[in-house]
Amino acid sequence: MKIKKFKICIVGTGYVGLVSGTCFAEIGHNVICVDNNKEKIKMLQMGSSPIYEPGLEKMILKNKRAGKLSFTTDIAQAVKKSDIVFIAVHTPTKENGETNLQYVENVSKEVAKAMDKYKVIVSKSTMPVKTGQRIKEIIAKFCPRNITFDIVSNPEFLKEGTAIKDFLEPDRIVIGIENKKAEAIMRNLYEPIKAPIIFTDIESAEIIKHACNAFLATKISFINAIANICEKNNANVQEVAMAMGLDKRIGPDFLKAGIGFGGSCFPKDVSAFINVAKKSGYDFNLLKEVKKINKKQREIFLDKIIKNVPDIKGKSIAIWGLSFKPDTDDMREAPSVDIINGLIAKGAIIKSFDPVAIEKAKVIFKDKIIYCEGAKEALKDCDALIILTEWEHFKKIKLEEIKKLMKFPIIFDGRNIFSPQKMIKAGFNYYSIGRKT
Repeated sequence: MKIKKFKICIVGTGYVGLVSGTCFAEIGHNVICVDNNKEKIKMLQMGSSPIYEPGLEKMILKNKRAGKLSFTTDIAQAVKKSDIVFIAVHTPTKENGETNLQYVENVSKEVAKAMDKYKVIVSKSTMPVKTGQRIKEIIAKFCPRNITFDIVSNPEFLKEGTAIKDFLEPDRIVIGIENKKAEAIMRNLYEPIKAPIIFTDIESAEIIKHACNAFLATKISFINAIANICEKNNANVQEVAMAMGLDKRIGPDFLKAGIGFGGSCFPKDVSAFINVAKKSGYDFNLLKEVKKINKKQREIFLDKIIKNVPDIKGKSIAIWGLSFKPDTDDMREAPSVDIINGLIAKGAIIKSFDPVAIEKAKVIFKDKIIYCEGAKEALKDCDALIILTEWEHFKKIKLEEIKKLMKFPIIFDGRNIFSPQKMIKAGFNYYSIGRKT
């Protein structure tokens, strides 16, 4: 069957917009990505990616050369040339937890003014319920009177580090629509991707995204709470989690104890959903506790370090991992930020290494910490090692090498990447999360 090709405009070349636009080009559509950041667009026009995501830069270059993917700062021209317009701009959280829709509203106005024929306007960023209705009102107000359009909600479910696979091989595709015309267009758009498509109303689609992320965040905070109970009772959280995960009603995913979740999605979406619930007249106390547990987990780990490194002031502490998770350079809400700042406040000297996040870390810490070119360099003559991101590279370094480079063999493993038994046998003072030592 011949696949219908669409002309697509993606407004916003952040994580969601750039990955989505590149993948739409990969499955055969013609895509124009728009951003008002001239430096970012210039970089993309040269074939380089402003974000780190495995395989993304190669795919950008491939589709750019094929003429299926282009980049511009001219939103009006991009909208005019397109059948479908995706809004994928930043939706930051205000201090009170409410989602800031300023960028969404501004872009909606610009899109409306540029419209010269029927368009499907799709919200791709994570937006609170009723945002689709707000976009519809703005488009109707500012577009020419004789132009018709449809509003669609198509939330993304992309995990940093596996985003390309998540887009091309998703568990499901969620699409909120108002009529059959928009449904047919969106069905044709996603025809090359073989996955279940869930068509629903717009409000349900908007809630689905927040509900999914809130539930996954809840699983993480739950297993971290269990880890704390395990430590107090000489139990092993990994064995508990394995047994729990074998229950088909629970499943094994997101039951990995550690120092809590970070990144651009879970912290923001949990806060936003608490606010959505409040505005709806429901006090979501469960999610408030999820948020508290996540913050507390970092404090507990920091206290463990301070308690077990005598006279920490002036001590040299090696940090392995800065990004909130492996295979990304994203430092947003990374546990490393709170933990390192806590150590700096105690007078510790920080020597850090991360395979890809150093440049992003420099923006946050500036010259407050030392940046090393390799994991082993960070270890030289250090008084303790702290593991904050579970990069595969760290797991492959031989224990005898680690011990030889360190002044004192003390390791605080915030991601449980090593076996306690092996570490103790190798002569380390080893501290992990929720396991016997």
